[in-house]
Amino acid sequence: GGEPGPISVQIAGGEPRMMAEAARANVDRGAQIIDINMGCPAKKVCKRAAGSALLSDPDLVARILDAVVAAVDVPVTLKIRTGPTRDDRNAVAIARIAEQAGIQALAIHGRTRADKFNGEAEFHTVRDVVAAVGIPVIANGDINSPQKAQRILETTGASGIMIGRAAQGNPWIFQDTVHYLDHGRLPPAPKVEDVAARVLAHLIDLHR
Repeated sequence: GGEPGPISVQIAGGEPRMMAEAARANVDRGAQIIDINMGCPAKKVCKRAAGSALLSDPDLVARILDAVVAAVDVPVTLKIRTGPTRDDRNAVAIARIAEQAGIQALAIHGRTRADKFNGEAEFHTVRDVVAAVGIPVIANGDINSPQKAQRILETTGASGIMIGRAAQGNPWIFQDTVHYLDHGRLPPAPKVEDVAARVLAHLIDLHR
């Protein structure tokens, strides 16, 4: 409680009716956006035919998206990868299915399910998706600096970027990136004493 909105809850699964019920249950508990995860490459998610394993079955993707969108009145978003394998980069087809189903925004990680987190993320598939659909597309994967964020926004035409692993150990990447995109330069580095004061304030908050 007390978190600033909008509150988005991510759900994962491979059964349309179960996913619809999960979406409804989360909206009843205050979710303002439902995000469907078809991007996770983790084995424990994929062996239950969820996460990015679903990208191999476009018909099932369509049934899940239709069911979830019909079940709730809040916006539904989707996270995908570029496809199941490098030989089957089907993100454009999946994106069109998503738009048809009423998905409001699409995040794409620039790797296939088979790539897991290996190699470098590619963004030409993201650019192709941006060109193919009218809904906002958010680029994700290896965005580890404000400069790279700007380069990817410019080369893909994406509406936004999503930063994941790069924030581990560098929580300032978000404010640095916003500052860089707005002003074309990096903000001054935070002073050690400012960081210590912030951490202390947070710890005091936690104990209240």
